[in-house]
This record gives sequence, C-alpha cells and structure tokens, in this order.
Amino acid sequence: MTEGQIEQQEYWVQKDDVRLFVFRKRLAGAPEGQAPVLFLVHGSSLCARTGFDLEVPGKPGFSMMDWFARWGFDVWTMDHENYGRSDRTDSNSDIASGAADLAAAMSIVEVETGQKKFHFFGSSSGALRAGLFATRQPENVRSLTLDAFVWTGEGSPTLEKRRENLDHFRTLPTRDVDRAFFHSIFNRDRPGLVEEGVADAFADAELEYGTTMPTGTYLDMCANLPVVDPELIDCPVLILRGEHDGIATEEDIVAFFGELKSDDKQMVVLPDQAHVGTLGVNRHRFFHVLMGFLTLPERQGAVT
Repeated sequence: MTEGQIEQQEYWVQKDDVRLFVFRKRLAGAPEGQAPVLFLVHGSSLCARTGFDLEVPGKPGFSMMDWFARWGFDVWTMDHENYGRSDRTDSNSDIASGAADLAAAMSIVEVETGQKKFHFFGSSSGALRAGLFATRQPENVRSLTLDAFVWTGEGSPTLEKRRENLDHFRTLPTRDVDRAFFHSIFNRDRPGLVEEGVADAFADAELEYGTTMPTGTYLDMCANLPVVDPELIDCPVLILRGEHDGIATEEDIVAFFGELKSDDKQMVVLPDQAHVGTLGVNRHRFFHVLMGFLTLPERQGAVT
C-alpha cells in the first residue's frame, strides 16, 4: 500500500437528457492508462460517495475508494439517476435504468483511462445493476464482484418485509427516508457490526440530498426477480456474502453460483458481516478478499 496523496476528479455524463455525476479517485501523479480500473456501483438507499467514500468524524479508514486507490487502482463510481448529485426525474430508477447509467458512464471512463475493460464491484441492488450491465456490455467487463447479491429472492426475510409496501412501490416513483431509516440499514440483520458514529455519518451524508429515494430497485427486488441471467456472464466472478445478510439466503446465492457461465468464479462468506460489509467492523477483511480476487495472476492455458 502506498501512502501518497490521493487526487479526485469530478465528471458529468449525459444519458439522453439526464445529467449524471461521475467521481474518480487515484494516486496523485499516477501515469495515465496504466492503473487497473475499479468501478464501484451503489445500492438502493444511498449515493456513491456515501457508500464508497464516507467520512466518519474522528474515525479514518471508511473510504473504500481511498483504500483501493492506495493499492494502485484507478477507482471510479457514479450517482445513479435520482441519487446524490445526479438529475432528479420522474423515473423510479429501476435496475435496467441503473445499467443504462453505467453504459453512459463508460464514455468518460474509456476516454480518461484509455482502457476498454474494467473491474466492476456492485453491492446489493448495485450488484444487480452491475450484473445486468455485464450481460449487456461484456466487452467492458474485466471482472465482476457481486456483494450482498440476491438472485430469485426466495426465502429472503428482508424482501418479505418490504413486500408489505409493494403497492406503494408499484404506484409511486419515490419512498420516504429519514435518520431512523438509515440507522435501520445497519441494525436490521445483526446489531453491533458497525462502529459507533457510522450510521449517523451515513444519514448526515444522505439527508443533504433530501428525504426520498427511488422505488424502482425495491420494486424489482420484491416483484421482478431474477433480473440477472448467470448463463450470460462469462468473465471472472466473485460473490461476497455477509454471514448475517437477510437480503438473500445462502441457498439462493449458491444456486446462482452454480448456474454461472464462467468457470473462473469464487464465492466467499464473511463472518461477522451484515448487509453493508464495506462499512462494517470487519471491512478490512472484506477489502482483503476483494483485493486477492482483483490481483490474481493472469490465467494460463493447459501445457501440451
């Protein structure tokens, strides 16, 4: 790991008439086009920097972007439509919309890095966005990491609870959120797996952008699964699952793993982790596993 200065850059891209915010972090002075690109895809109830570049007062070390930038990655992320700094529209910002956002962002990433293939990491509905994108534009995907992923949703306690509001998700493009809701994200699976102050820092960051979130990803996860076809994914795949994640059963994830077209695949269950592993007390173990996958030596063919 390098302790050099990290620089950041902001970009804007168009998806038709929708303006989308794209954000980048890397080591200052790094040669253009040489560092591997890692693109991080956020979930349903947060914007990009809240999930991947969070500042917790008095507690450094919560920025996933900084962590991987210090290991030499060119780290990118974006706010999806109706999140963070991106445009607010009448869309409910479903999974398909998120995959289209990623497609729009590729124009900037390709130009700025001079590369065509990138590592993708998605968490929760971000994993669904990234997974769908990988089936649509495999030419851009060097590897795919699916964290807190759900395939069919069968047996999920979290989704069963959300289905109580399915009529709302079907008829309205947004849902209300508040500080108590953001705290519930960290407490619903197993309390005590995030440090004190993280939930409040998370809530502070999100409430700057308002008190609503899009309903599209919730609707897809409650009523329209599966949205990712494992038989269309042939890049290297890592599936990460927290021991206490109620978004999907382990059986659901194992079944998806078995159906992947790719034979270059790994699945890791992380103990003492819940749904938001990137901000959990064991996040450095999480990052270590991901780093190992991203830095595997190139695969060699059989010797004859």
